[in-house]
Amino acid sequence: MRKSLLLLSCLLSVSFVFAQKKNFIYTFYGFVRGDAYYNSRNNVEAVDGNFYLYPLDKEPDADGNDLNNNPSSTFYTFTTRFGLDMTGPNVGSAKTSAKVEVDLGGFNLANYLLRIRQAYVNLSWEKGSSLLLGQTWHPLFGDVMPDVLNLNTGSPFQPFNRSAQIRYQYNNNRFTFTGSAVYQLVYLSAGPNGKSEEYQKNSILPELFAGVTYHENGFLGGLGVEAISLKPRVQSHMADKVYKVDERITSVSFMAQAQYKTGNLFLAGKTLLASNQTHNAMLGGYGVSSIDKITGEQKYTPSRHSTTWINAVAGSKWKGSLFMGYSKNLGTTDKLVNPAFFFGSGIDIDRLLCVAPGFSYNLPHWKAGIEYSATTAWYGDTNLSNGKVINTHAVTNHRILGVLIYYF
Repeated sequence: MRKSLLLLSCLLSVSFVFAQKKNFIYTFYGFVRGDAYYNSRNNVEAVDGNFYLYPLDKEPDADGNDLNNNPSSTFYTFTTRFGLDMTGPNVGSAKTSAKVEVDLGGFNLANYLLRIRQAYVNLSWEKGSSLLLGQTWHPLFGDVMPDVLNLNTGSPFQPFNRSAQIRYQYNNNRFTFTGSAVYQLVYLSAGPNGKSEEYQKNSILPELFAGVTYHENGFLGGLGVEAISLKPRVQSHMADKVYKVDERITSVSFMAQAQYKTGNLFLAGKTLLASNQTHNAMLGGYGVSSIDKITGEQKYTPSRHSTTWINAVAGSKWKGSLFMGYSKNLGTTDKLVNPAFFFGSGIDIDRLLCVAPGFSYNLPHWKAGIEYSATTAWYGDTNLSNGKVINTHAVTNHRILGVLIYYF
């Protein structure tokens, strides 16, 4: 905790000291946020429950009682955020800018720790080109996101990820074209050794994205395609022998998004045909489709999910909102060897549904709101012939969230 406060003090001190520097402009921003929530059962979650995803499956004890049927409630303030936007002197004909954004959400069991959310530099040219280098939002998070109170921002239906990347954009009046090469560090792909950056490192290749958006008179629509190629293992163990193996799993995902703003009305939605998107806090992963009997080298097949969310928000001072998300497991391309050789998140869920109405009171620099979400997951058994989930049963979590935010 002391280290976090020291780093935060240094950040604030640097911003004030360098604000005197010629040809630089510094804008400091942030908020203090408190989250109080109640869950009716245990869930898959992160950041000590503040980043909520979906309910855990039933786990019967010796008497048949569900060990995951445990309500819980608490109050936290560690998502408090600080940021610094900077603009500086031109580099040739390029305008320069940078961002550093942190919060206290990178913590262990003993401390809240200062963590980097965003840190990048950006070069932009008058003819519409820009080049960003550093950590910022994943391109599948995109220009369209739901306006909700929960910290998860619509996950696991909305891709959620901030990663280091090299991003080029070209803006031509109403159209923006984007190309990105993305590298993992915090938000990681699943594999034989759990979630790790080693699968992409060994692959050499960055995650690639290409997309286009159209924007005019409050409307924005966009399409995108993403490809990721991983190496799950570089060696195998068979009959007390070690073999060097050349394994790779490559998958492609597609995204469409749209939003419309007019007056006090906001409408938005996004749909994805998602393949192996565990690094984006979504359902899915990949499984083993075959194993070489001599070397143990494995081939893999990705799971595919159809995922869609819609969001409507109305009002200004008093705001009402409704979020709905739905995800469906479409199975795998090839047969699976064993359900135990399946790496991912929610791979035993056939479909997932969330309905979340919310209400907030908004003043300059203040927001107070409450949001209720009912999330139902249909768990079952994996069909080895196609990777789909069968023999399902439903599990529901009821979550009530209260939020108070002071912006500065």
